[in-house]
Amino acid sequence: MKHYFTNRIRVVLVIAVLLAVVLTVVSSLTGLNLPQMFVQGVLSPVRAGFSRLTDQAQQFYSYMFEYESLVAENKALKEELAAIQDDARNADSIARENERLRAVLNLIDANEDYKLVDGYIISWSSNDWSSTFTINRGSNIGIAEGMCAITSNGELVGLVSEVGVNYAVIKSVLDSSLEISATIAATGHNGMVQGGYSSGLEGLLRMDYLPSSATIRNHDQVVTTGSTVYPRNLILGYVVDAGFDDTGVAKYALLEPAADIGSLEQVFIVTEYNAG
Repeated sequence: MKHYFTNRIRVVLVIAVLLAVVLTVVSSLTGLNLPQMFVQGVLSPVRAGFSRLTDQAQQFYSYMFEYESLVAENKALKEELAAIQDDARNADSIARENERLRAVLNLIDANEDYKLVDGYIISWSSNDWSSTFTINRGSNIGIAEGMCAITSNGELVGLVSEVGVNYAVIKSVLDSSLEISATIAATGHNGMVQGGYSSGLEGLLRMDYLPSSATIRNHDQVVTTGSTVYPRNLILGYVVDAGFDDTGVAKYALLEPAADIGSLEQVFIVTEYNAG
């Protein structure tokens, strides 16, 4: 046992001597004394940790700054895109309006007795038996009940059914309560046209009371015969089907409306024309 302790003491002494030598060498190389080296040894890990925290904080700040910059850039790009899209919509709207105005000038050239007032559609109302819409013009510019509405191409849209000072309600040709005297342009056969809502033919018109001998072909054009309400030769629609009615002694024809009622933006009210 005594020998064992002697060996341990020797090992400790050797280690102490080696440590003293190492410290002496380090001190001579760095110029630091023992207490200074001790402080350096303790503070170095702390400094390294603090340095890492500082670097991470700088990285986080840079990330947040970059993120905020990207958010601001994204917002600016969205606003710019919205402005471009708005300009494009306005350009498309102006182009469509110019096209309609050119067409209506041609219509007036061909029908010099027409006096027209334009109006934009501001609301729609429809159900299983009627189809109406409201425009932004009214009695203050001469619109009255019983005047008909047309497109710039001379297609019949409907009839004014209600008027206010600055608005008018128009019952479209799809409304089943309207009855319009019409003619198949190619053959001259006459009949009455109504909207197909009440008979389950939504979106179509039905022309009744055609003679059983009438020749009816698909794509035949149907126009107004002319009256005190509707000028002559307004385009109502085109034949898509035909057959005999329930009596078996008269024919009917189904028509696709000439005016695309659902996509209308603007209509023209015929305030005056020569009914003779």
